[in-house]
Amino acid sequence: MSNKRFLRSVRLLAQCYQSFERLSGRHLRELGLTPAQFDIVATLGNLEGLNFRELGERTLITKGTLTGVIGRLQSRGLVERFPNPQDGRSEMLRLTTAGNDLFARVFPAHVAHCQQAFRNWSGGDFDDLNARLTRLRDALSAPDLASAGPHSSPQD
Repeated sequence: MSNKRFLRSVRLLAQCYQSFERLSGRHLRELGLTPAQFDIVATLGNLEGLNFRELGERTLITKGTLTGVIGRLQSRGLVERFPNPQDGRSEMLRLTTAGNDLFARVFPAHVAHCQQAFRNWSGGDFDDLNARLTRLRDALSAPDLASAGPHSSPQD
C-alpha cells in the first residue's frame, strides 16, 4: 500500500466525518441542543435508566465531559438521577417527563434531517457501506495494532 493512497483515504474519511458533524450539529443547535446533549437524550430515550458507566459506554462523550453535560440537562429539567436499585452506592440516570417529550419530538426530526443526505442511496449502497465500515472498524480495533509499537511502518 502506498502512503499517498492511504493518506488520501484517511483524509476522505475525516472529511466525511466532519461534513456529517456539521450537518448534524447545525440541526441540533436549531433544536436547542448540543451534539453531546442530543447523544445523551437519544441514548436514554425509551430506557428506564442507565448508570454513568453504562451511559459513557453507549455514547460518544468522554467521561470528563459527561458530568458537565448531565448537569446542564438536569438544570433544564430533562434528566434526573435516582438511586441504583441493584447498588445503593451508585446512581442511575433517566429522562424526566420533559426529557421524554423532548426525545419524542427531536429524535425522529433529527434522524429525518440527517437521512436527507442519503436520499438517493439504494439498499445495496447501504449494504456496501456497512460492510466496508465494519471491515474498517475491525481493522482499526485489531489486537495486533496495540502491540505493533511506535516504530512500526506500513509496507509500500
